[in-house]
Amino acid sequence: MMKEKFITLVSSAVPLPIENIDTDQIIPARFLKATTREGFGENLFRDWRFDNNNQPKNDFILNISQYSGKILVAGKNFGMGSSREHAAWAIHDYGFKVVISSFFADIFKNNALNNAVLPIVVSDEFLKEIFTEIEKKHNTQIIVNIEDQTIYLENGHSQSFEINPYKKSCLMNGYDDIDYLINLNEEVRQFDAEHTI
Repeated sequence: MMKEKFITLVSSAVPLPIENIDTDQIIPARFLKATTREGFGENLFRDWRFDNNNQPKNDFILNISQYSGKILVAGKNFGMGSSREHAAWAIHDYGFKVVISSFFADIFKNNALNNAVLPIVVSDEFLKEIFTEIEKKHNTQIIVNIEDQTIYLENGHSQSFEINPYKKSCLMNGYDDIDYLINLNEEVRQFDAEHTI
């Protein structure tokens, strides 16, 4: 799936300061029938975004025009609940490339990385600061640098983050798992040639 290289992202962010967001809130179970990744973004946070008449709820953050960007900033414990990969599909299809929180469910975190969405864990204090900066200036720019594994805010503050080295390489090169293995083909041949008895 990954084809676009992701080294640095400069973007405004959408704040969602709600804790314990589970995968059924991210993408409700009734939308899991499709088997391809396309189209899930229109149902991201469906029950929070739309009322019973399928009209947008004016007070939900994704329906407020002042907030936009490729970064979703969420409260602690994001992606808990069922292991559905569709949650990562919906986030990616909507246009988010990064989700920032102070804690992610492990399965969601892995699903996100497998679908070209970078889940970044920051401290509770830094997460609170990000929310504060966005509240002060809705279009505040956040820089995410994968190469040096750091988030930078406009106010000059920054924090480093962890990422699995293998997934880091995949994101920076635009590889999915198959692409990564194909890329190693020449190295495997060379190793094989050097170790053939």
